[in-house]
Amino acid sequence: MVRDLTPDPPPELVVGLATGDDAAVWQIGRGRALVFTADFITPVVDDARTWGRIAATNAVSDVYAMGGRPLLALNLVAWNSEELSNDLLAEVLAGGEDAARAGGFVVGGGHTVDDPEPKYGMAVVGEIDPRRMLTNAGLRPGNALVLTKPLGSGVIATAIKRAEARADVVDRAVEEMTRSNATAATAAMRHGATAATDVTGFGLLGHGLRMAQESGVDMEISVGEVPIIEGARELAALGMVPGGTERNLDWVSPHLDTGDASAASVTLLADAQTSGGLLLGMVSHDAGLAVVTELRASGHEAAIIGEVTEGSGRLRLLP
Repeated sequence: MVRDLTPDPPPELVVGLATGDDAAVWQIGRGRALVFTADFITPVVDDARTWGRIAATNAVSDVYAMGGRPLLALNLVAWNSEELSNDLLAEVLAGGEDAARAGGFVVGGGHTVDDPEPKYGMAVVGEIDPRRMLTNAGLRPGNALVLTKPLGSGVIATAIKRAEARADVVDRAVEEMTRSNATAATAAMRHGATAATDVTGFGLLGHGLRMAQESGVDMEISVGEVPIIEGARELAALGMVPGGTERNLDWVSPHLDTGDASAASVTLLADAQTSGGLLLGMVSHDAGLAVVTELRASGHEAAIIGEVTEGSGRLRLLP
């Protein structure tokens, strides 16, 4: 739908619509470019301030996925003013401010509309060196695939909405959804990442497939190595699967070789994430191991989950 909106992009638009990347990049000088993104979500937890922090962390993640540094954000708010109080909205915005303060960027304003269903997020601008930026088209055969956060937040968010999630499982999911990808992006750049994307609504398989297609390679994913938030498998087995996850499976299936992977495992790999981790293509297995070691020391449940091979845009699941 959007591919033809800018049929003749100017040269300053270094990254635009063509590759479906995480953010747009506009070059403003030699070695300097601005990176732009926008994202907003409906509530995924009951606590307003926590939702605000998750939504802001999710929005700024696109900047980190490109290897950039966020500078300034504007709030994007849809609010049911007839049923929800302004005090509650203040809590949501305070959560966004918490994320901005932790990420070292500034919230400079925003825009609000009346809407029956509340939504919150941010438009974010950051800075990036276009000579060193990460995109979803930079995978190369031999790259190690690193995932920096466990999967399962979509399943758990669905269980929260249905009042089926245990408190400890919710707490674990919130811990991951509010974890910034800033540390992961810095480690990736330091140890030789060639490509990156953040794993959000299209799940690991959806975002991975787009990376493989744009890079002209295949991915081999070792299912047993993919970290999953504790409790998510059980909830998925109970049918707590968001509609977005099912749509992800429909989209990737023609390009996916599942091998001996169970249906439950495939579902979790396609799970529509909120504020997920980064999927990195590292220059070598040793580089991938260096990133994983560094991130685990800082509390990330990161792992090498596979490798990139010669190909034309397919995904293969291995044990």
